[in-house]
Amino acid sequence: MIGIWHSLIETSHSRLKIQLVIEKKEIYTLGLVMEPFPLPLTITSVTVEGNRLDAIGYSVMAPGEEAAVKLAFDDDTFLGEIRLPFMGTISLQGSKGSGPSLAEAMISEVAPYRKADVRERSEDEIRDAVEDLLGRMTIADKVGQMSQCMASSFSFGGNVASDPPEKLVAEGSAGSILGAFDSRRVFELQRIAVEQSPHGIPLLFNADIIHGHQTIFPVPLAWSCSWDLEAIKQACAIAAKEASASGITYNHGPMVDVTRDARWGRAVEGAGEDPYLGALIAKAQVEGFQGDSLFDPETIIACLKHFIAYGAAEAGRDYNTVDISEGTLRNVYLPPFQAGIEAGAGSVMNSFNLYEGIPVAASRFLLKDLLRDELGFDGILISDYGAIEEIVQHGNAKDAKEAAKKAVEATMDIEMVTRSYDHLPTLIEEGQLSEALLDAAVRRILAYKFKCGLMDDPFRYIRPEKEIEYHFNSAHLLASRELARKSIVLLKNDGVLPLAKKGGKVAVVGPFGDTKDLLGPWQFSRHGHETVTLRQGLEAKGLEADRLLFAEGCGVECEIEGGLEQAAERAKQADLVILALGESSDMSGEAASRMDIALPAVQRRLAEEIVRLGKPVVLVLTNGRPLVLDGLEERVDAILETWFLGSQAGHAIADILFGDSNPSGKLTMSFPAKVGQVPVYYNRFNTGRPVTEANKEQKFVSKYLDGSNDPLYPFGYGLSYTRFDYSDIRLDRNRLTMDGSLVASVTVSNTGPMSGEETVQLYIRDLYGSAVRPIKELKGFRKLALAPGESREASFTIAAADLAFWTPANGYRAEPGEFKLYIGPNSRDAKEVEFELI
Repeated sequence: MIGIWHSLIETSHSRLKIQLVIEKKEIYTLGLVMEPFPLPLTITSVTVEGNRLDAIGYSVMAPGEEAAVKLAFDDDTFLGEIRLPFMGTISLQGSKGSGPSLAEAMISEVAPYRKADVRERSEDEIRDAVEDLLGRMTIADKVGQMSQCMASSFSFGGNVASDPPEKLVAEGSAGSILGAFDSRRVFELQRIAVEQSPHGIPLLFNADIIHGHQTIFPVPLAWSCSWDLEAIKQACAIAAKEASASGITYNHGPMVDVTRDARWGRAVEGAGEDPYLGALIAKAQVEGFQGDSLFDPETIIACLKHFIAYGAAEAGRDYNTVDISEGTLRNVYLPPFQAGIEAGAGSVMNSFNLYEGIPVAASRFLLKDLLRDELGFDGILISDYGAIEEIVQHGNAKDAKEAAKKAVEATMDIEMVTRSYDHLPTLIEEGQLSEALLDAAVRRILAYKFKCGLMDDPFRYIRPEKEIEYHFNSAHLLASRELARKSIVLLKNDGVLPLAKKGGKVAVVGPFGDTKDLLGPWQFSRHGHETVTLRQGLEAKGLEADRLLFAEGCGVECEIEGGLEQAAERAKQADLVILALGESSDMSGEAASRMDIALPAVQRRLAEEIVRLGKPVVLVLTNGRPLVLDGLEERVDAILETWFLGSQAGHAIADILFGDSNPSGKLTMSFPAKVGQVPVYYNRFNTGRPVTEANKEQKFVSKYLDGSNDPLYPFGYGLSYTRFDYSDIRLDRNRLTMDGSLVASVTVSNTGPMSGEETVQLYIRDLYGSAVRPIKELKGFRKLALAPGESREASFTIAAADLAFWTPANGYRAEPGEFKLYIGPNSRDAKEVEFELI
């Protein structure tokens, strides 16, 4: 029974294919893949007796409910059933092999609906066409364009009372669809919209394309550690290429929230704690997803989320209250959104939190005054899932009717999935709401349907032939592997890395040594079973079975009977141990906040068993947030932070471990030494009683009684297998005028044995002003690739605009005064000089 098997299933809505991937090394494992949409199922136990296989598992979409698989195999066929928490019991009958491509069967079916010679319309033509259509629409038609529904009964959140999507689309009560992972489903619903709805207006198809569609790239927190804007842009462009081939036109990403609290699960989706770097990465992602023109059918609308300050949730608890000043809002949380809007993002999504006591979904100040009027955003504003209904739950509206009124008055264009906007016709009839507000929203929605070419060619994004060509192809996998290598951060190395390709035995110990759970949250790939594990990556480097020992030791959060003993025995036989520990994918992401951000207790016990053997130990971490490594960091010889690296994770990690690639990643979130420091971030304000080297033994200064204020690893930190030396900083002048500039330079030399890449970082501190500024702020970086013995100069030009910040009294401006300028390999270890702005 070992190998790949498949079963074809006909449902009332679509044709499905389930693939079963059965493997055996130490034990049997079962992978389940559903095509054309993903199967969110984790198998925890597999039992084989003769020709029968039984398995149990769970789905993160239905916590507490068990899934079960029962199969009986013949030579080339099998029979059985699968019970899924969200689909019930499905009978299976299939045969050996991966089976036919479902996309291939659609090619001839879709072809007659495609149009040729469709040209891109001008802005004037779009405006005229929108006004013509708008003039023929009823209030109900307009509300339909502002309403979204799910493609099926599947729900990402709580259950939503709603009619079937076929009915809503046919009557014109839905203008966009969420969760149509199946291109056949896209085709069916689009055909209903075009052929049956009142004006034949095509649908937008929305999905969360966060770090890849079928080819999965490193999670955004990981790829931010590459500091490689072009590689991030390319990853988003590839994701758009794959997603658009399946009919997806509208992305619910990128997430550009600044994140300072590692307890918050959604830290995994962002670029970390710095607004400057976050802004550059936001721009790169928008440009990647949207390309040069949304008329290109290989691009998708980018949606900046979550506007705004979602990452400041108190206690790091998802959906929790936010209470910050306007200065913090504008100086910390706004820059990535501003950069994304300037890059042309077509959409923005609200955050779930309050600001100044008002839910963002109802905040006219944030959504109308700041986002639209001040920042000039004229795209589609979409609510997050259930956010309009939650205005009631927050206590800012009596009922869904009042919530809908407030959201529309705040210029919210589309309600995601829930049905509060069904109250809009009544509100207009009662004179409580102006129809002009609906007209403005529908203009924006229709304008983007024209910009995407949907109004002239509704089926242009349904391209099964391109699905076959693009999904998980070799070029995309290579790009994923390259970015994964750049995303790995070497946190510690006492000389044990890189590993020798010839020599002694290596033991891989831990729950992440041979798991495919390396993709991270917010991905829906059908190719999860093809994820390269760490063990597979090492084997591909030529480690034969007699040199590569393996023991799982424990589960991510549970014990395995005899697991610790087996792990210790394997480790004793080895010359070096790779300790593969971390978090499962469902421990990060939305609704995945953690109070204790240490490794789970069972993994800490496993680590203790291994390190006390006295062998050289390399800790390889798989996780979606900075972790507290207290008690372990000082006892291992090397630490690789690999995050969730995507489809080619195992190959990328092995490339780094063996030195085929020199690590170059730099942290974009500080690692706390203790959980009590959280939130800990480099660009903090000074206090009136700052702790210093001179006063650290005194009592009445801002410090802890039981430990240092400093993080374990600071923002910007990351080691290499070579050494980089920095010269003193050179300034071409030490006085800067408001209309002038100065140049700061250093010479960086590779004094080690290997070629490598260094990210040279520039920080500035405004020493005094009308409002306090952070002790350091990133203002630039340069990436230098240097051969052994090579030296190069890194230069930075500073102007007054780089020193500007927002205050209530003065708005955005730079203030004359004295500044410190730092250049170095991270936010802590940097050389400094002073200059003056006059």
